[in-house]
Amino acid sequence: MPQAVLAMGVAVTTVSGCVWYVPALADLRAGADRPVSRRSAAAACLIGWGTAGCVAVLFLVAEGWWIPSAVAALGIAVTAVLRIRAAVQRRRERHEVARQWTELRHDQPPLDPGRARKAVAVLIGCGLTAASVPVCLWAVAGSGAGTGWWAMAAVPSMIGLSLVVAVTYMHVVRRSTGTSPTLVGRDRRPRRG
Repeated sequence: MPQAVLAMGVAVTTVSGCVWYVPALADLRAGADRPVSRRSAAAACLIGWGTAGCVAVLFLVAEGWWIPSAVAALGIAVTAVLRIRAAVQRRRERHEVARQWTELRHDQPPLDPGRARKAVAVLIGCGLTAASVPVCLWAVAGSGAGTGWWAMAAVPSMIGLSLVVAVTYMHVVRRSTGTSPTLVGRDRRPRRG
């Protein structure tokens, strides 16, 4: 088979391989946005297809078979080494991601949102109940007993006191669990997809 026909076949195959080497080029240009294993695999892909293109040109230019064969062997060896390296890196990355997810799941016990909410609701409910007691006593004793002023003063003070106690309790709970106000009562574990 003449070298020109072989060169044309390799060139057409190289051009049709753009579905592999164009995305690989995009991965390399993305830089640190892609994992190291993906960049190594992209480099292997580009070197492999670049070798095919060089071999096609060498078939046209070189007179003997040994120059294109040597370039092809060298390109295949470098591509294989980079591909094996990418596979090893990908395995390490998967182990690292699995370890990080394990730490996230087991690092802190999930918060019990129901307990803090119930305690605050009980504190506010007790304050409102205590505030309603003087009003009920004033209504039973009658408005002519002269006790209306302290009943009306006790209602807002009891409501305010219950709110202060509830807010103080929430700050104590937040400080003891080390959570921010926006995270109290939420499950901070990662969701499984």
